[in-house]
Amino acid sequence: MSRQRSGYYKAIEYIGPRPQKPKKPNFFGGWVIVVIALSAVIFFGKPLIGGAWAADKAPSNAQLEMIVTQLEVSGGFSEMLAAEALKYSGSHVTYDPSYYKIQYPAGDVPAAKGVAADLLIRCYRKLGIDLQKEIHEDMKKHFRLYPQRWAAAAPDSSIDHRRVPNLQRFFSRKGEVLSNSSDPADYKVGDIVIWALSNAETHIGIVVPPAAGAASSSTPWVVHHPAGDDVKWEKALFDHQIHGHFRFTGE
Repeated sequence: MSRQRSGYYKAIEYIGPRPQKPKKPNFFGGWVIVVIALSAVIFFGKPLIGGAWAADKAPSNAQLEMIVTQLEVSGGFSEMLAAEALKYSGSHVTYDPSYYKIQYPAGDVPAAKGVAADLLIRCYRKLGIDLQKEIHEDMKKHFRLYPQRWAAAAPDSSIDHRRVPNLQRFFSRKGEVLSNSSDPADYKVGDIVIWALSNAETHIGIVVPPAAGAASSSTPWVVHHPAGDDVKWEKALFDHQIHGHFRFTGE
């Protein structure tokens, strides 16, 4: 006869920790902390961010005129060239690489049109140097020393001077060849800089002073005419790989 133990299987003693009810997530508490942190960053960082932005934003006409006057007072050729570049940066010139049949010498495409090379041509002409004539004369004598990239059989006075590779070859032959360094101190106002762009093209500009009060004012700025854009005076010296660095005063 089997024995029955009443209640033996009805109650089992639990000897672990007392179960805890799951806590409800405090959704608003986490967001309050985030909002407070962001507010502190904005409050304390705004003067610094605003100051840096104001320093490197587009310079005013008053800044441009002041720096041009300072350069012209100095009277040096390089300073005068930089002054002409700054004046040119204040004009509206539509980027237009089209071929134009122009007169020779002293020929030019329409004044409201141009490319990066036209900036050089026009600024040097203001100082009595016609790069159209200088380059054409040198190419007539030494045509094979210039880049052979355009299937041309002879020099063309309407376009040769408007091509950056030709300008680079001319400056390397007739000007002072300088270091392509990454040290801002090596670049003086009036220097010519040629960049290698990511699309395998080359670009050219003139070194000028930075806008008054610009951040990193020890780094010179440049005046250049980027493809598809307007003429710019900006902190862009080291934006691309420097492919050539020259100083040409016509002497």
